[in-house]
Amino acid sequence: MNWLARLYYHYRRTLKAIKLFFIISGPGIIVMLADNDAGGITTYAATGAKYGYHLIWFLLLLLPVAYYVQEMTVRLGAVTKRGHAEAIFESFGSFWGWFSLLDLFLVDWLTLVTEFIGMTAALSIFHIPPLLTVIMVCLLMGFMVLRGRYWTWEKVALVFCALNAVYIPCAFLVKPSLSEIVHLGLVPHWPGGSTNDLFFLLMANIGTTIAPWMIFFQQSSVVDKGLLEKDIKFGQLDTLIGSAFTVLVAIFIVVVTGTVLRGVEINSAAQAIELLIENHNQYVGCLLAIGLFNAGLLGAICISLASSWAFGEVFGWAHSLNNRIKEAPWFYVCYFFTLISAGLVVLIPGAPLVLITLFVQVIAVTLLPSALVFLILLLNDEQVMGRYKNTLMQNVISWTIVITIVILSTLYALSALFPSMFN
Repeated sequence: MNWLARLYYHYRRTLKAIKLFFIISGPGIIVMLADNDAGGITTYAATGAKYGYHLIWFLLLLLPVAYYVQEMTVRLGAVTKRGHAEAIFESFGSFWGWFSLLDLFLVDWLTLVTEFIGMTAALSIFHIPPLLTVIMVCLLMGFMVLRGRYWTWEKVALVFCALNAVYIPCAFLVKPSLSEIVHLGLVPHWPGGSTNDLFFLLMANIGTTIAPWMIFFQQSSVVDKGLLEKDIKFGQLDTLIGSAFTVLVAIFIVVVTGTVLRGVEINSAAQAIELLIENHNQYVGCLLAIGLFNAGLLGAICISLASSWAFGEVFGWAHSLNNRIKEAPWFYVCYFFTLISAGLVVLIPGAPLVLITLFVQVIAVTLLPSALVFLILLLNDEQVMGRYKNTLMQNVISWTIVITIVILSTLYALSALFPSMFN
């Protein structure tokens, strides 16, 4: 009977841990899947069309990169109970605080524009005009934040996260060659040599997997949700699951375009979807269009909040989703201003939307090192972090990520200035 009692005890303990994880999880999964936004889908589609399966190995390397960056925000938010913008102001002073805040706002706003570009392009395939798309999105997102509860917002966001799975059946429907994926995609190499196009796509893939807004968003989300130091391990698991799923989705998109559009010059995810519908598989194209809209919406949901949280922290405004509009008016003014102004850009006749989408990813990764440096320095402050500060191994990994990004940015700049340098 003793073994039955022990078995029952372990069952109850495991069940309790699972329930606790589902309560605590959310910020990591949401931020990582929101990272597969409209710009990200375009980047993955262009990567597959340009290089087939050849860069799948590079996407796999981005899984630990994304995890190690984002799990630092979990520890920092749970220990300090402060958002990232507030932490930078308090630790580094107003100059660097304003630098990071303006950096964030620029990247956030530009990225939010790309989300609207993706959403309007996706619904245009179903003959829905851009103006109607922008209005519907603004109303839906307004409804989500005006409910006055963080938990309500998070549950709705998790529903859109689940829709990311729409890309998985698409890869099976195009019937890729598994042996080609293994032989061409899992062995590290530079397809076509060190060219400007390759460095551009490598940087774009990094920029869409880790971005400054993600650091600010997840830390503020951890604080708004009220996670404590004892919840850090569950927060890290939440982030790991999100990281794994976001890379998995990226690989499935690369497989789709690498199978049916290899060698075709792709400038946007919408273009890839239209080619799929016209020339290959209408059902795959429609699923990808739904996925593209969902990706843009999920990205917009998170990015618009990242800026609002950051400005609220810096100016001392009430800045929680648990506050109603009367309690936090400036928080909501900032939120809706960012949202509506980004949506209006898409409606400008003749705006270079495709060019904006691709270059925003590169701008994001160019500005990323400064955000990472602040994050690493904060995680090494023993007075702030105590026993949760970075270990030696975490510092080695973090600084390696920063140095790698700087090297790739430099190589891209050199390849752009001197095109024959790497030939």
